Amino acid sequence: MPRVLAVGIATLDIVNRVSSYPPEDAEVRALSQRRSRGGNATNTLVILSQLGHSAAWAGVLPVEADSDLVLADLAFHDVDVSAVVRPPEGKLPTSYITLSADSGSRTIVHYRDLPEYGFADFDELELEGFDWIHFEGRNPGELNMMLEKSRRLGIPCSLEVEKSRQGMEALFALPDVLLFSRAWVLEQGIDSPERFLREGIGKGPSFLAWGAGGAWCRSVGGDIFHASAPAVEVVDSLGAGDVFNAGVIDGLLRGLPLGDVLAGAVKLASAKCAREGLVI
Repeated sequence: MPRVLAVGIATLDIVNRVSSYPPEDAEVRALSQRRSRGGNATNTLVILSQLGHSAAWAGVLPVEADSDLVLADLAFHDVDVSAVVRPPEGKLPTSYITLSADSGSRTIVHYRDLPEYGFADFDELELEGFDWIHFEGRNPGELNMMLEKSRRLGIPCSLEVEKSRQGMEALFALPDVLLFSRAWVLEQGIDSPERFLREGIGKGPSFLAWGAGGAWCRSVGGDIFHASAPAVEVVDSLGAGDVFNAGVIDGLLRGLPLGDVLAGAVKLASAKCAREGLVI
């Protein structure tokens, strides 16, 4: 069973489902509300565990009541938390999410008051037993040292690039696989997935999820692949990008051809959008 470590965050998600997204200064009644564990890295691990991989999380989880929900959910999905740092103070990052039943889109307001996971903690881990390490694109200075160590040990790794952070571009040559979000590419002033990927970023394959447009990837040799998203009724798009990333990692670990990896990841993310939550 392949072992995958993910370095990143867990959150408390408070999800309000509304009939349609409200205008500014409006007061609307929620159709439903749920509290659940979220966070890119842990979302990806929960999916990888369901796909048959041994999953472990390295992150920061404060000792406080809300963290119990995170621990319970990760335990349910057999995600190892032995590498997690447990500071006695701080607040579990919280995402306040408005989910539109009309469109399936989600709007997130995120609050964070917690240190990032650092290289000193990463450096103490026994990494040799892992077959893959997945990193959220956070804290570039510390992340640079983590990527360098992973490279020295010869462990394949992926980097998720979701948001613009100063210094992140300098890391693109280090991971084996880059996973870009549509939001990040649009922030660079590029609205064409093919044009972005033709620039040949990084040393390995690059993947780019594009919502209803499906996803693209670029091989090391420069070939561009596209997979269309199947038509589904979008119920809940929350975490779809994390599911896509899990699908990519799963396909690469299984040694599938790049086009098949891309198609499988798109199919997995689309199926997630058609149902609520992260059970596949």
